Amino acid sequence: MCGRYNLVTDAEGLADFFDLVNQIEWRPRYNIAPSQPILAIRPSPAGREGVLMRWGLIPFWAKDAKIGYHTINARAETVDQKPAYRAAFRRRRCLIPATGFYEWRQCGRGKQPYVIRVRGGGLFAFAGLWESWKDPDGGEIESCSIIVTDANEALKPIHDRMPVILDPEVYERWLDPDNEDHRALKGFLRPYPSDRLEMWPVSRRVGNPSFDDPGLIESVPDPSC
Repeated sequence: MCGRYNLVTDAEGLADFFDLVNQIEWRPRYNIAPSQPILAIRPSPAGREGVLMRWGLIPFWAKDAKIGYHTINARAETVDQKPAYRAAFRRRRCLIPATGFYEWRQCGRGKQPYVIRVRGGGLFAFAGLWESWKDPDGGEIESCSIIVTDANEALKPIHDRMPVILDPEVYERWLDPDNEDHRALKGFLRPYPSDRLEMWPVSRRVGNPSFDDPGLIESVPDPSC
């Protein structure tokens, strides 16, 4: 799964990397947690736009927003079949920018967090889905989910799942709402190559979403697990 990630860049860097057509506000974030507003990128008539959405997809048919606490991640294997995600997979796919994500390894009686990023650092994007939901009072909430798949060999000792990281060359095909080649789209949802990632242990403070500072991505001594 993916329950924490970071996006350590500014609005200008995001706009340049993802070729956004709109202006956004963003400050570096080191500990992004479920139910918080996160940045998603989706197509618009003018081009790619960045939009803040709630992390935890609320299907359009949901009776209340609480379902979003259970839909922060969508499994790649069933994303086109599960009622919560299948409509969004057909027409409302998005990119979720990141600079790293966290996973926890069982270590004695506790768990040791690790930060994982593309080798050398920099921006990348998770495969995501988004949805629009109207509450009983007529208000609208836009929300999203990160798609996860099997862990690659490097991550398996830490966790059996990992978020889908998309290569930039497939961004356009992933975002295109008219792309109905669902078989090809699902083919993008595979583990990212181990040799293109790097990771190290970090402070257990990252487990508390109230902490959001550069110290969360600094290396700590690797415990003997």
